Amino acid sequence: MENALPHLSPDQRRFHVTPTWRRLHPLAKFGVAILIAIFAVWLILFITKGRFLKGPFERTVTALTQRHTAVKGDFQLYFAPFSIQFHAQGLTLANPAWAERPFLFTAREVDARIAPFSLLFGKRRFYSLVLNDAAIDLEWNRAHDANSWTFGNGNGGKPLTFPRIDRASVAGTRLRYFDPRMRLLADLAFDTINSVDARIGKAVGVKGTGRIRDTPFRMTAQLHSPDETANRGRNRLSLRAWAGTNVIDVKGNLPSVADIENVPLQTQASGRDLSDLLAIIGVAIPQTRTYRLKGQLVKDGDVYRFTDLSGTFGNSDLTGKLTITHGDRIRLESELTTRRLDIIDAAPFIGYNPDIIEAKGAAAAAAATGAAPNRILPDAALPVNTMRAFDAALKWKIGVVRSRNVPVSDIDLSLALDKGRLALSPLTFVMARGKVAADIILDARQRPAADSYDIRLAPTPLAKLLAGYGVAEAGTSGTIHGRIKLAGRGDTIHDSLASATGRIAFIIPQGSFWTRNVQLSELDLGTFAYKMFQGRLKEPVQINCGLVAFTVRDGLASTDPILIDTRKNVIAGRGGFSFKTEALDIGVRADGKKFSLFSGQSPVGIGGHFGAPSLNVISPELLGRSGAGLGLALLASPPAAVLAFVDIGDAKAAACGPVLAGAGAAAQRTKGSKPRDDVGPKKR
Repeated sequence: MENALPHLSPDQRRFHVTPTWRRLHPLAKFGVAILIAIFAVWLILFITKGRFLKGPFERTVTALTQRHTAVKGDFQLYFAPFSIQFHAQGLTLANPAWAERPFLFTAREVDARIAPFSLLFGKRRFYSLVLNDAAIDLEWNRAHDANSWTFGNGNGGKPLTFPRIDRASVAGTRLRYFDPRMRLLADLAFDTINSVDARIGKAVGVKGTGRIRDTPFRMTAQLHSPDETANRGRNRLSLRAWAGTNVIDVKGNLPSVADIENVPLQTQASGRDLSDLLAIIGVAIPQTRTYRLKGQLVKDGDVYRFTDLSGTFGNSDLTGKLTITHGDRIRLESELTTRRLDIIDAAPFIGYNPDIIEAKGAAAAAAATGAAPNRILPDAALPVNTMRAFDAALKWKIGVVRSRNVPVSDIDLSLALDKGRLALSPLTFVMARGKVAADIILDARQRPAADSYDIRLAPTPLAKLLAGYGVAEAGTSGTIHGRIKLAGRGDTIHDSLASATGRIAFIIPQGSFWTRNVQLSELDLGTFAYKMFQGRLKEPVQINCGLVAFTVRDGLASTDPILIDTRKNVIAGRGGFSFKTEALDIGVRADGKKFSLFSGQSPVGIGGHFGAPSLNVISPELLGRSGAGLGLALLASPPAAVLAFVDIGDAKAAACGPVLAGAGAAAQRTKGSKPRDDVGPKKR
């Protein structure tokens, strides 16, 4: 160096700046200066542990989050040496003003080593985290467009995410979650967590209580991940919750501790009544018996999808899928299939308690709904407020209904609920080889509800329809078809029918009818008594045509007409019944076309109530003529209630045209085209 600078003295050479530094580019010089400054800052922070940054830290975080931030105790913030060391005692971060709790986060102690560049790029990473006696409060606002963990104005409600944590020690930590739209409140306590190399050595336990809508619950959960990373691998979750009489189990593998979005979770629920479970989230369905269901749950934002559903309710099976959407209004969509439906399990669809139906019958079940004595139409009110609170779309296919009397199968039901208007349309099923189609509307938007019933029965074999009442298939070729069209107002089935107006009509074309059941065996009771006494009941009744019809006004039904023309008799009925009181008052009389030795003039009286009809079949005159007290049992079912007598043989055969057309009493004619005088209003 001395030879290179011969013109400088030794003292000058000591303070000389080499041309190399002078030749450096200004940006290079700037970079070197930055490095020196960074080193100086690092050195100062390392020596002081950054305690003097406590005030700037509080002000900066407060400005960035727009939440008041404070550290009550010791504070450290420095590089150590290639990670950010953060230590704070008594750290608090405020909630937004609308929140119920004042703080989003509080902790007695936080000690963390943070990857510096993760604060600028990618997912936040903690090399280590020590958290003691922390409390976290997570809340949504009433409008559900902002939450407490999303900072800044106008940022909406972002999903909750957790940083990657390589080593952790967490003790005494609690978490509170509140969602006013779902009306969900959960208060959870975490067991102590210790993890090394992002691995949790044992299962993390969580216990808690809470309330969803008006139902309290408790839960336990475990996160099993002894061989997987807590934030980078699969974390096996198992959770059990108890709410009312329901038990819910959830299992699955989470990609991270807090990430359940779009993660398939295996779910199972069981309990005494499925309607209790869905009522928790504000969805109303008919009551069920004990149920057990399982399926796969996937949460996608406000949408919860249950697929591969399978299980039982009562003695019936159920499969399908279900979607629940939580928005301004809850919406329920489902597609369900049942192979075999027990008739008792179907009782709740019209308002009966299935357990009471099974144990005590329809009358007791109706009484349990508030119905008066001697009534079987339920007085269970529609859940009007709940019907207005959620919407639904349901498709349900049912293979076979297990019933002792009437065979029903192939039910195809579509249900739509829109802001209180419930439509069962179309509803179709097969009943005894005849198809029934119905459209039922219960419109709770109007007060009281506006209800309409339109039920059509396609031609159905009488042998199949009445097989449960003793009708023999061999020898019975008759069919029946008809329609029930009524409209009324009321929030219960009873009230809507008690105010109903409309028409009920069932038409019986030509055919035969035969039964071994003595109460239904012969429309000519005089001939029947004779044959029964001699044991010669072998000939079916030959029907030419028949019509059983009623006109309904304000819940009162009048015969319009009852007229059945058989080979031997013309059967006519007068009277009616009341949907208000469920009382029956119908007289049915048979006039013989030919003289019968064993004949009677007294009509058959059908009285009592829907639940306990009475049949006055055998008059004293007929008993005297038959020569014996036959002691026939009374009928216990309305389908068996059309019987008749014969007389001396002066009946006029019916013109079947108006009968088969379902015409009213005024349009009925004899075969001679004369108006009939035996099918009009009841003569007094």
